[in-house]
Amino acid sequence: MLVTGKEIMDKAHKGGYAVGAFNVNNMEIVQAIIAAAEEEKAPVILQTSEGAIKYAGMDYLHALVKLAADKASVPVALHLDHGTTYSTIISCIANGWTSVMIDGSRFPLDENIAATNEIIKIAHACGVSVEAEIGQLGGIEDNISVDERDARLTSPSEAKKFVDETGVDYLAIAIGTAHGKYKGEPKLDFERLDEIKKLLNIPLVLHGASGVGEDSIKKAVSLGINKINIDTDIRIAFTEGVRSVIEGKPEEFDPRKLCTPAKENMKQVVKTKIQLFGSAGKA
Repeated sequence: MLVTGKEIMDKAHKGGYAVGAFNVNNMEIVQAIIAAAEEEKAPVILQTSEGAIKYAGMDYLHALVKLAADKASVPVALHLDHGTTYSTIISCIANGWTSVMIDGSRFPLDENIAATNEIIKIAHACGVSVEAEIGQLGGIEDNISVDERDARLTSPSEAKKFVDETGVDYLAIAIGTAHGKYKGEPKLDFERLDEIKKLLNIPLVLHGASGVGEDSIKKAVSLGINKINIDTDIRIAFTEGVRSVIEGKPEEFDPRKLCTPAKENMKQVVKTKIQLFGSAGKA
């Protein structure tokens, strides 16, 4: 069933677990994530980047997720990840997304607050949940590029001011993760996370979690992370599945036979993440 992001996130916040937010680009990814969530009896968030919308089309992505959610026995939210343009965010609100992210992290704090409030006013009037971001991550995600040396961690006092002045539903914070594939394991600032959670007492979001060690993820969840974004790990699983067929049977040309192992790989990755995040059995 398709539900709001707030419904899923508020339960995770109260229950002390995190829900996986997995990026989707095509049918196989949607099917793999839903299959994993059903097997684990877990709520799940399917999220689309602006790049995914450009690639697959807003109507196609909504139709895929809506159909999957309607058939699923677990709660499913459709979320816009890293909305950077007003037109894209409003289009998602108008076209059936149940959660949107306004990423104003590149702006000064007051501008970020103003931009977020503008989106919240519209989204909440339409029953759509809103995520925002304070602080910036390194790495690259679609059209967002933040140089490593300019990446900055979230200030607890700024986060408090931001939430007080916006009433945002959930907040993405920067505590040491990065977008994309890591060269080594990142070191997360758990003291900062603990301070922010106690100050805000709302659901918190961790971006750039692909490749972060299991112990670090578990500790982050125990300290108040409630939504964890995964994209790169799914891409790797998909590619490895397709590559295994091509290398084993170079003469194979049936897309179904190329994608079936890829879909199974992705499902296993998602199941592992759900178990790690503590959302298994929480549907």
